[in-house]
Amino acid sequence: MAFDSKDTAAFKGVWVFCEQREGVIMSTSYQLLSEGRKLANDLGVELCGVVLGKDIKEDYLKALGGYGADKVYYCNHELLDVYTTDAYTKVICDLVEDKKPEIFLIGATNIGRDLGPRCAARLHTGLTADCTHLDVDVEKYKAFLKTTSTIDVDNTKFEENTNLKMTRPAFGGHLMATIICPRFRPQMSTVRPGVMQTQPYDEAGAAKTEIVNVDVKLDKSDIHVDVLEVEKAEAGRSDRRRRGRFRGPRHQQGRRGRHQAG
Repeated sequence: MAFDSKDTAAFKGVWVFCEQREGVIMSTSYQLLSEGRKLANDLGVELCGVVLGKDIKEDYLKALGGYGADKVYYCNHELLDVYTTDAYTKVICDLVEDKKPEIFLIGATNIGRDLGPRCAARLHTGLTADCTHLDVDVEKYKAFLKTTSTIDVDNTKFEENTNLKMTRPAFGGHLMATIICPRFRPQMSTVRPGVMQTQPYDEAGAAKTEIVNVDVKLDKSDIHVDVLEVEKAEAGRSDRRRRGRFRGPRHQQGRRGRHQAG
């Protein structure tokens, strides 16, 4: 059956893209899993981590369960060792089209800000960038508004649903906007590093984590650039940057995901 992002009833579950660099899971992944656990509990669904890479240690994958993941989809392939937009987008979109999660969270790192919009565009869904707060439960969202806004919450009518309410700064941070994506799935969000609190590590959760090895369909012909070198940023930077040493088309341009759909 063909993938249809408008068939919202067919989607279930919360996913987190767990970014790794040089085989090490980034701390942003633990923050997002901790937040994703709350959303999954409110919805009564599974929380799944998604890891792309090459020969990642099983202990690192199991550890994701210590921060809330019920299951980890592990995409192991030599062409996923170093991030490229083409490879990661194809593998993630293939997996989303197969499993159909209703929510997909990605860290707003250098990689996440490149990957998220590309996936959203290919999946024909919406994406809200740089989120600082997430809710699916209306009562919890109303409680959040009471402490962070001037809205008369008690006298405002709220639609009862479990759409992901994605709050982010707007207009240079002078106001906060909450965005929903009611007509398309998955509901996608990039989340700013450091704004979500990491839950305490749970050894029992890590021990029972289910690791699913994904059959990755990927070939060199799917990738239109070669990464010749990856250079770490200067000390003190939390992210890394890729310098301009690529081989491939000079200009690559794709459709960018919009901040909201429907």
